[in-house]
Amino acid sequence: MKLVVGLGNPGNAYRNHRHNVGFMAVDALHDRHLGSEWREKHSGLLSRAMIAGRDVTLLKPQSFMNLSGRAVLKAVQAMGLKPADIMVVHDELELPYAELRAKLGGGHGGHNGLRDITAAISADYARLRVGIGRPAAGPVDAYVLSGFKKEEGAALDGLLARAADVLELAVGQGIQAAIDLTTKPQRKK
Repeated sequence: MKLVVGLGNPGNAYRNHRHNVGFMAVDALHDRHLGSEWREKHSGLLSRAMIAGRDVTLLKPQSFMNLSGRAVLKAVQAMGLKPADIMVVHDELELPYAELRAKLGGGHGGHNGLRDITAAISADYARLRVGIGRPAAGPVDAYVLSGFKKEEGAALDGLLARAADVLELAVGQGIQAAIDLTTKPQRKK
């Protein structure tokens, strides 16, 4: 992996929402590896970090979730990358809270950020799906744009640390190693 993209919505109003767990995971990876200062570039916030002995670019699109493809396309074109060089980290309704699953390619599953990225560069990029679970009742959009419950928030740091572990593994050993790790029964910290 040469580019790790975290999905979310920009601004303090969205900072702690479930939909921003992709931003949070990339921030955890950035902090762990003392990434460079975030700077505005390619319609997003960009940083670089040395991860598993490799120079990796971190990107948080700033064009809101549904338009994430624009920032990814700009970065891909500027860096001369192909989709196989990219890992996108995003929230996943179809996984229980705190479960992680890495995968390569596939559909967007109704996720508008993935839909936009796929339209911009194809579906052949890796993903780290971070489980946020489905709401017990009410509209999905209100759920993803809300904060974590108290017990979820207490486990969030552990979840983000595990997400950073999987991202490191994907960078260092490839997506298949990350897939293998996340398809085994997971222990929650």
